[in-house]
Amino acid sequence: MAINGILPLWKEKGMTSHDCVFKLRKILKTKKVGHTGTLDPEVDGVLPICIGNTTKVAEYITNQGKTYEAEVAIGFSTETEDATGEVVDQDQQEKKITRQELLAALEGLTGEITQIPPMYSAVKVNGKKLYEYARAGIAVERPVRKAWIDSIELLDNAAEWTGTDIHFRIRIQCGKGTYIRTLAVQIGEALGYPAHMSKLTRTESGKFKQADCLTLAQVDEIAQNGTIGRFLKPLMYGLSAFPSVEVDPKMVFAMKNGQVMDMHPLLEKNELLVFTLNDNPFALYKKHPEKKGKMKPEKMFGLPTEDEV
Repeated sequence: MAINGILPLWKEKGMTSHDCVFKLRKILKTKKVGHTGTLDPEVDGVLPICIGNTTKVAEYITNQGKTYEAEVAIGFSTETEDATGEVVDQDQQEKKITRQELLAALEGLTGEITQIPPMYSAVKVNGKKLYEYARAGIAVERPVRKAWIDSIELLDNAAEWTGTDIHFRIRIQCGKGTYIRTLAVQIGEALGYPAHMSKLTRTESGKFKQADCLTLAQVDEIAQNGTIGRFLKPLMYGLSAFPSVEVDPKMVFAMKNGQVMDMHPLLEKNELLVFTLNDNPFALYKKHPEKKGKMKPEKMFGLPTEDEV
């Protein structure tokens, strides 16, 4: 019987996201496995994994908001903007940062901000990833990108921080594509010092939280005892960010064939609309980019077959 569902995995430190996918393909004995957003090897946290038919919705889970808990280190910056890179700038003078100064810096980086991705990142320039240029010692101009920060919460209770090297913890709620490493550097810049991200954990990804997650060892155990189905979320769970309506029986044939149709009112204020058939995802529609008052299919799901669980 085919395995289908979204697995909330806890990625442990020392592994890449692809390592997790590779191991899960072996454990679950299926090739149709995909992750929903890269986590660096030194970062642990929530990594939803799509298996079987749910790989169709991986991109929508990836696009949902994330929550991170990070440690920011003030005193030196690195080439990778985290603790793994070589030091590129250092300030060993005695420092004093008040709580008010730090809160003001965090507030100034909330909302829409611009970021320049780290050289050691997977962002592509002229068809090559930035880290490929960095490893070759080639300097290239990096694109300025917009990011959205919902909130930055200071997790430490100190009234002030003093010393040559200062550390504090923050919780960030943000949109897709935010570089927390770069955010740590930006916080340091706002305070007037070089900085880097010394630790990072992703505690939420979309609707998936740390408490929901299983480790690879736990997945191996439940796969062997045949209970993995209890821990998988269905296809619809990956589309829960969008409104849904049951399809009118008269529209089923036309929709099944991917026809352009009169726009549903829910698409006036929503990017995508899920049409269900017997409560199962059937089609995903969006506003037609050229034909006013019309909608077109973004993705079709059809109906589950008998061997899908």
